[in-house]
Order: sequence, then structure tokens, then C-alpha cells
Amino acid sequence: MRVTKKLLLGSVVAAAALVLSACAPSPDAAGGAAEPGAEGPAEVTVGVITSETGPLAGYGKQYLEGFRAGLDYATDGTNEVDGTALVIEYRDDAGDPDTAVTIAKELIGEGVNILAGSASSGVALALAEQAAQNQVLFLSGPAAADAVTGINEYTFRTGRQSAQDVATAGTFLDDIEGKKITVFAQNNAFGQGNEAAVSAILGAQGAEVDSVLVAEDVTEFTPFAQQVIAGSPDLVFVAWAGATSGAMWQAMSQQGVLDAIPVVTGLGDAATFGAYGEASEKISFLNHYFAGGPDNEVNAAMIERVEADGGTPDLFTPDGFTAALMLVQAVREGAGDVDAMIAALEGYSFGGPKGPTTVRASDHALLQEMYQVKLVAADGALVPELVDTAPADAVAPAEAG
Repeated sequence: MRVTKKLLLGSVVAAAALVLSACAPSPDAAGGAAEPGAEGPAEVTVGVITSETGPLAGYGKQYLEGFRAGLDYATDGTNEVDGTALVIEYRDDAGDPDTAVTIAKELIGEGVNILAGSASSGVALALAEQAAQNQVLFLSGPAAADAVTGINEYTFRTGRQSAQDVATAGTFLDDIEGKKITVFAQNNAFGQGNEAAVSAILGAQGAEVDSVLVAEDVTEFTPFAQQVIAGSPDLVFVAWAGATSGAMWQAMSQQGVLDAIPVVTGLGDAATFGAYGEASEKISFLNHYFAGGPDNEVNAAMIERVEADGGTPDLFTPDGFTAALMLVQAVREGAGDVDAMIAALEGYSFGGPKGPTTVRASDHALLQEMYQVKLVAADGALVPELVDTAPADAVAPAEAG
């Protein structure tokens, strides 16, 4: 049962002196929650914390382009929800959890009770902890670690998670009983989350799962590719993100992994397409999003708005767009009150860029369709082409908790 938080009307000054992890923000600072029964506040400030610099800056850019487009779409260009102005504070975490926590504490101390963003899974987990400690709403972004789902009542996903990637990979496979699957991934929250998901999902179908996990600062991947070969798996599931993708795939190709063993991986953003090179024809791609995947009016509207602002829709654009849709729903129904905003989002079903989308009430997973994709040559470049769509219920993650 959720504990209802009392509004701190007469103790703003005293509350400011409390340790952040031990108190909720003052409700009337930065346009916070209105009193029960009152009209919504004049404004609500939202802290968007994501990577504008650092190794995941490209993902942060996609998210922010989608968020701005989604906010324009959901508010008809007004940045207002039923008379409440949405004030957005954009902050760069550089992909560092400690930086993100420092920023979050500053914003919460100023009275902000809605946070959004996080391209990095490590950042998302750290911000989710802050959300619970300070009783603020957190709309987590592209970060895919499964541990974010169900971590607490204050945290909601606005993108997919690793379990949905793995379940989509399973739609490529037949008869995996007794087969050996090696997870090749970075040794971080994202990679570990994928390893756990493969073990839980494909392992439950009878596969033997092991892993080769590589430190994030590694730039020479030959010995790790050789380790994969030496293990003689029946299938390799690759979970990789960031600037080292090209070097990793080159090593996997040069060491013969792609010729010797079936490989399935997630199709990254457009910047990575060329990195696959000739290997693209040997890889089975699961996909979270590309512009030609969904066929619906919301996706078309998102593409139009992003392109009008000079951007290009990409892998994590819908995560930002969806975050804006969920933010507007939360403020419209909850008027800035955290408990009311949580209630407004739990079970919320809506038309998103990827079609029918649902916030699962029990653990705040975001249920959405996924895609099977291949890369094809067109005008001298590799472009994604839709092979099949996996319905949301077919790739839904197991309920957390």
C-alpha cells in the first residue's frame, strides 16, 4: 500500500536544512504540488538529466530531440497542461552516476519533484534511488537495465528494457533446448542486465548460458573474440553500446566469430550501421526503433517535428517522445502531486510512436512492440528494413518482484 505524503506547508525553511535523502522537496518551491482540492500550480519544473556529453552523448541527443518534439505534440506547442506551465531544466550528467546524483540533489533541493532522463543504466539506477529517498517522480529514459523496472514506486520506464530485447531475440530462434548461448557484453549495468535477462528468459527455455564480459575501457577486443570462439557456443547474443561498437565488430569478424557461430544482436542507432560492414549480412538484428518500423500517426508526427527542428529520428527518439507524453499525463491528472501522478501513470495506455503502449501497473514496465530487422545496401549505405513486428504481449518482460 502506498503511504500518502503530507504536504509541508509551514516548514519550508526548516525542510531546507534537512539532508536531501531524508526528506521530500518543498511542494511550493519550483511550482510543486498544489494542496488537495486546489487548482493545479501555475507551473511545474521538471529536471531532465541525461548525457549531453560523454560516451553516451549521441543517445542523450536522440532522447532530448524526442522529448522536445513530444512536449510540443502533447501540449499543442504551448508547453502548458491545463493552465500549468511546464518549466524544463536540462542538465548534463556526462554519463556519470555521481554527477547525476549531485544534479538531482540540487534540483530536489530547489523543490523539483519530477525528474526525467538517463541514457546510462548506472545513472538510471542512481536516480531511481534518489527518487525513492526523496519521494519524487522519476521517468527513466533509454537506460535498459532490467533492475530499473520495479525498483520502487516512484520510477517509471519510458523506453524498453533488456528483457524485451532478449525476448525479441528469442523470436529468431527455434529449438534452443540444450543449446549453449554466450552473452558477449560490456561489464556494466547494461551488459550485466542483458546477461541476467538471457539467463532468465532463454535459460528458462532450456539453454545453457555463459558470458564474456568486457570492461568498458577496453579498446582491443581480439582476445575476447577468441574467448568466444574457444567456448564453442551454438549462438552468441551481443549486447553493446557506445563508441567502441565498430572496433568490437571488427574484431568479431576478423577472428571468425561471425562465420563460425550464429550471432544475434540489437540494431543500434544510425551512427553504428556502417560499423557492421560486410558483417551486417551475417547478423540477425532485433530492434527497439527505427523510423521505418512503426506505421502510425504518432510516429509520423514525431518524425515531422524532429525533422522540422533539424534532427533525425533514431533509436532513442521515441523514448524522449514517450517521456513527454507520460509527463503531460502525470501533470494533467496529478497536478504536480507525486502520489496523484504515480496513480495517473500506473496502468496508463496510450498511442505512442511505437503504437499501442501500456505502463504496467505492477512494476512500471513499458509494454510495447519490438522489431526484427535486417540491414540492406541502399545508395551506398546500409539502411534498416523491417522483417517482422513482435507484438507487445509476445515480448513483455516477466513482472518484477
